[in-house]
Amino acid sequence: MSRSRTEEVPVGVPRNYLRPCLLLLLAEGASHGYELLDQVAALGLERADPGGLYRCLRAMDAEGLVRSDWEPSTSGPARRNYSLTDEGREWLHAFAGSLAEVARALSAYERRYHKLIEQHELAR
Repeated sequence: MSRSRTEEVPVGVPRNYLRPCLLLLLAEGASHGYELLDQVAALGLERADPGGLYRCLRAMDAEGLVRSDWEPSTSGPARRNYSLTDEGREWLHAFAGSLAEVARALSAYERRYHKLIEQHELAR
């Protein structure tokens, strides 16, 4: 396959992966949006869109998965601080189970792919 063909293959994290990432990070401790934007990179979202992250946080706040409060700052404007709710913790566990299933499926795919490559190399 040519390089241009491989660049066309859609590869990435699962759709809506930002939600479980934010729930996990907030389970570790309350945080501000900008801090969360930095932290999601370590979970595979290196180029997370700040606008999308804040929209996701606002939606999860409206759904009762997270709680937000304004925190005064001595060095600038007040910042919104996000924390996980009990319902958010339940969703965190549900997402973790779902992602474990995805990981098992991907692992099975990877094992079969490597087996195929090994067989192909031995046949040469």
